[in-house]
Amino acid sequence: MPIRIVQSKQNSRLKQLRRALVQPPRQSRRNSAEEPILVGIEGPNLVAEAVRASLHFACVFVAQGYERIVEELAIAPETEILLVTKDLLDSALTTEAPQPVAALVEPPDWTWKHLGNHRTALVVVLAGLQDPGNLGAILRSAEAFGASGVVSLPGTVSAWNPKAVRASAGSVFRLPLLAVDVDECFLEMRETGIRILATTTSGAEPADLVNLAAPVALVIGNEGNGVPLDIAARADGAITIPCPGPVESLNAAVAASVLLYEAARQRSAHSAPLTLRGGAA
Repeated sequence: MPIRIVQSKQNSRLKQLRRALVQPPRQSRRNSAEEPILVGIEGPNLVAEAVRASLHFACVFVAQGYERIVEELAIAPETEILLVTKDLLDSALTTEAPQPVAALVEPPDWTWKHLGNHRTALVVVLAGLQDPGNLGAILRSAEAFGASGVVSLPGTVSAWNPKAVRASAGSVFRLPLLAVDVDECFLEMRETGIRILATTTSGAEPADLVNLAAPVALVIGNEGNGVPLDIAARADGAITIPCPGPVESLNAAVAASVLLYEAARQRSAHSAPLTLRGGAA
């Protein structure tokens, strides 16, 4: 594959990479007439995950001396490859220990149809989630426990924030993810018969007593304040995780993971036994 050497910080592609990492887009859907939306990813593992997910690469950046990594990643031969010094690449990246490979990719253009059969829907709705690490962990758990997809409401951090992408371990490339407003979210759920349950710390049905084998959307709120009151008021009910220990609440990602596991457990009880593959990582 052709490799072009770049020696200036003013290179337009490097500027795109910096911008994509510092100001990640929240929305990946676009009109056909618009320019493609690009997101920045960093590190050979994430680049490899993007390749496996068949994402379109606009450009790949590799530090001098690390060309072998790109050769091993099975990137399409027509992809633009820029060879830069390590210092130059580091200046465009946002991590404390920058890696020698990065890329600009087009995120998947998901629609409601990608969430699949609404009769078996298991959707996570993020309402004001602010920590990108939590968001990425939720995406990973959602994919692990068979969720149909994730819906991100206004006020939620971008799923393409570099920390969220890393925490997702590649799930952000594969799991249907929609960024929509509240009205569109509730309208779609109502029309398809998906029950909407707001999570709370008390005063709600315990998760093990709620029918999570039916079509359901689980609303996960802000780390400090929970689900916004106006959104909780529009939900069909509320769900909680009983905690016998002396804690007031669980981390948002942990709570989502527990509920997703319970949903997977209940659904497996209606078919084959739940098989756990792997473990905590």
